Amino acid sequence: MTERQSIHGQWSSRLVFILAATGSAVGLGNVWKFPYITGENGGGAFVIVYLLCIAVVGIPIMMAEIMLGRRGRQSPINTMASLSQEEGANRNWSLVGWSGVLAGFFILSYYSVIAGWALAYVVRASVGEFNGLDAGGVQDLFNGLVGDPERLLAWHTLFMLMSMFVVAKGVKAGLEKAVTFLMPALFVLLVVLVGYAMNTGYFIQGVEFLFKADFNKLIYSCQVVNDLEQCEVSGSPLLVAMGHAFFTLSLGMGAIMVYGSYMPKKASIAGSAILIAVLDTLVALVAGMAIFPIVFANGLEPAAGPGLIFQTLPIAFGAMPGGQFFGTLFFVLLVFAAWSSAISLIEPAVAWLVENRNMTRIRAAAWIGLTTWVLGLGTVFSFNLWSEFKLFDKTFFDLLDYLTANIMLPLGGVLIAVFSGWLMKRESSRDEFAMPSGGYHLWWYLIRYLSPLAVVVVFLHAIGIL
Repeated sequence: MTERQSIHGQWSSRLVFILAATGSAVGLGNVWKFPYITGENGGGAFVIVYLLCIAVVGIPIMMAEIMLGRRGRQSPINTMASLSQEEGANRNWSLVGWSGVLAGFFILSYYSVIAGWALAYVVRASVGEFNGLDAGGVQDLFNGLVGDPERLLAWHTLFMLMSMFVVAKGVKAGLEKAVTFLMPALFVLLVVLVGYAMNTGYFIQGVEFLFKADFNKLIYSCQVVNDLEQCEVSGSPLLVAMGHAFFTLSLGMGAIMVYGSYMPKKASIAGSAILIAVLDTLVALVAGMAIFPIVFANGLEPAAGPGLIFQTLPIAFGAMPGGQFFGTLFFVLLVFAAWSSAISLIEPAVAWLVENRNMTRIRAAAWIGLTTWVLGLGTVFSFNLWSEFKLFDKTFFDLLDYLTANIMLPLGGVLIAVFSGWLMKRESSRDEFAMPSGGYHLWWYLIRYLSPLAVVVVFLHAIGIL
């Protein structure tokens, strides 16, 4: 096969690709979700199971998605169309690319609104609005933000403009410069916050919450009934681990595929995928080490879920010494994590417009940004003006979240695995990987059998069948 070249450019090095893909994977969920589900599902025992799931589910599918992207060197839609023709498969496999691009488009439309909350909280923390607030005061502050469509719209607009600015500048001048600043800055902010957490007096308690292995929580589900604890065997933690292993790496939404299309030919796909998975997990665990000592030091509830960020931690930042400074740092960290993910979500759609509609990147980014912004209005109004309007008992925001997370992404992951493992010629994938035969055969076995089966189980669990 003649080596294709991307018309959009190429990452200057393997390190930049790793930073970009890690930036895509690291998002708001890393900061609150993974530490929380780790603590609730057995701590260190859950981490062990999760890492096994990453090895079986996440890394093989990520390798496949990077491989397809680098071999196609185009937007996910055109890559899947070209490779389908090349491998003698039905051209309808281009629908996998369409699904990923649409999923990223839908996700960014509501992700931008939530990231706008983080932007708003950077300002609030920096001017000391959290100082001295109790739970009721912080709740009022949060309700005042999400209940005001004009303010939500302003922050949503600002975040979309930030994302479009980066994407419009192209691969080297935009995406590459952004990730080479954002990712190191994110790591530095995490280290500073962990250093602060070490001085709260509750650092050991936070670390134990995250890492103390409790295999009983992996095996049994317990609840208190009539003052008696009743336990039964449960597979829920395993399903949680498999699900998060898939979703945390930004698989099935076209972002990794399009970033793979800019990857240097000589860079190792397997080594890069493993390192991205390690960095993504490391960020999540270090975030937990920064957050939970602060939570315990202030007598707060670690199981607060998404509310931990916007309704629980501000109480701590408002009461602790230096809370104004460290609260600002924390929400800047959140913005950086969201920003690095957002630019990867919109890049596949922008790349397709440049390739198929002969647009400049600036014009393509403007069109996609405007369309995404308009769709985001549905999420903005879901929290206020349209909060009573529901379809299938879900608000507009809940419906988009459910459609993407529970249907489009798992389906995309399974189809990527099937195409790579069953329809693509082995010599094609072997040529792209250029790895030792033992490693290739392990990947080939996983991508054909275990990985798609695991994602199907995650899919059935997400829609309530398992």
